[in-house]
Amino acid sequence: MTSATPVIYWVRRDLRLSDNGALTAAVDTGRPVIPLFICDEVVEGHGAAPKFRLGEGVRVFGGALAETGSRLILRRGAALDVLREVIAQTGAEAVYWNRLYDPEAKARDTKVKAALKDDGVEAKSFAGHLLFEPWTVETKTGGFYKVFTPMWKMVRDRDVAAPVPAPDDIPAPADWPESDDLDDWGLGDAMRRGAAVLAPHMCVGEEAARGRLGAFMAHKVEGYDTNRDLPSVDGTSRLSENLTYGEISPATCWHAGRRGMAEGKKGAETFCKELVWREFAYHLAHHTPRITTDNWKEDWDAFPWNEDERKAEVKAWKQGRTGLPFVDAAMREMYVTGTMHNRGRMIVASYLTKHLLCHWKIGMKWFEDCLIDWDPASNAMGWQWSAGSGPDATPYFRVFNPDTQVEKFDRDGQYRKTWIAERYGSPSDTALSYFNAIPESWPMSPDDDYPKPIVEASEGRKRALEAYENRDF
Repeated sequence: MTSATPVIYWVRRDLRLSDNGALTAAVDTGRPVIPLFICDEVVEGHGAAPKFRLGEGVRVFGGALAETGSRLILRRGAALDVLREVIAQTGAEAVYWNRLYDPEAKARDTKVKAALKDDGVEAKSFAGHLLFEPWTVETKTGGFYKVFTPMWKMVRDRDVAAPVPAPDDIPAPADWPESDDLDDWGLGDAMRRGAAVLAPHMCVGEEAARGRLGAFMAHKVEGYDTNRDLPSVDGTSRLSENLTYGEISPATCWHAGRRGMAEGKKGAETFCKELVWREFAYHLAHHTPRITTDNWKEDWDAFPWNEDERKAEVKAWKQGRTGLPFVDAAMREMYVTGTMHNRGRMIVASYLTKHLLCHWKIGMKWFEDCLIDWDPASNAMGWQWSAGSGPDATPYFRVFNPDTQVEKFDRDGQYRKTWIAERYGSPSDTALSYFNAIPESWPMSPDDDYPKPIVEASEGRKRALEAYENRDF
């Protein structure tokens, strides 16, 4: 390999300059670096909101590279085909990228690495999307963890390398390959009119992510233990959006949390624990990839969940018209902002899978279409945890009662008022914005009467318990 041949840095979910193993390694070769983002087979499969949000992240990252004197090359097509094409056009003899761990990305990357090596091209992958490589975290008997708490205890004091600063300079090639225009890709087209409503709620890019982390550690972490359960309070870091696109590294977040712990900030350890919950999801996706597509506990294959998405109660759940205000508020929050408070996620998932006895795959798929912080491993594990079919799951008899959850976590009604218009004489702007985001084919208006419950909380719980107690496994 000559010093003049460029290295292709294949950009994926690592839209940052700092603590970026593949980018740093490429720069350290001393050769020209060509950052390349591919709208490939994995990206094309994303839902509406994740694809829209990814596109905006790519746009901002391209601007950050331009400020360094580099640029982001955009191409569309199958990953291997595009890489071979750019290699042929530039004479590149190496491709570097940061590893991903969900089954779909792993299958693509395994194929690409083998093919490039057969072509005589150096193909190297680097860590950075997680704190710990999944195969390095083992139980005392050498297996993988199936329960979260023992895993947390095992890694809580484990060393995590300090974040690496952004490179001072990214060497540019003498001639840049041609690039697509991001706007021509139409990554936000599936959002339709909802894009304009959702966009102001996004926090895009590395600089914004670092600001978000700094504000959390300075002002919110002290009350995190309590406030993270209150959906009407801005008490969480909201960094899931940025972590999923790699706009900030988990190591950067971890070290901020550890500094907070050293300074005696209450809530800092819980923040670190939540980072490891994300690790747990990928730990399981690596060792048991079926978690993203099938029941993790295989005996749940026999449970008679409803799998028909066309049913009226499923449509009501998606539209935030179940008649249970806490459930509906959470579903509408997601449709407007692309995110949902974690307490809401647990309640709406429990309601769909237990009160309505619908398959968790229906909910997982809907979230995959609506969340800007969609993460393939966390989304799958969260739904299976709620349904009872997954690891570390809530016991089948634990059915979240939306009415009692209101008493615990939204007693003053502020969260419900923020997101539901029909129950109030002077609805909030956020509640009204929902009707600007939804498809025009949904015949809904803020002037409608609020619906009666499709399934009462107590009735749904009784029905769920009967179904679980009579299951055949």
